Amino acid sequence: MTTTLTFHSDPGHAWLQVPLRTIDALGIAADISDYSYRDRTNAYLEEDCDAWVFIRAFEKQHGCKPQFADKYSEESFVRSLPSFGRST
Repeated sequence: MTTTLTFHSDPGHAWLQVPLRTIDALGIAADISDYSYRDRTNAYLEEDCDAWVFIRAFEKQHGCKPQFADKYSEESFVRSLPSFGRST
């Protein structure tokens, strides 16, 4: 299974964009911190911990790591989203 996910980054941080349905399918929603963000359809997992929670769970279920694409901006839109623990 080949899956490509986007790492959104700015000069201060990066977040891995993952569909919320994928987070639910892996059963890891309770393991995601408030340092990650969300919109109606995606989670944006902070790079230091939450992205790795996802990557390990994905690899365990699928036997491989997802592929990554990078998207850089000077100030990422992700910063304006609600934290993962709050509803949109």
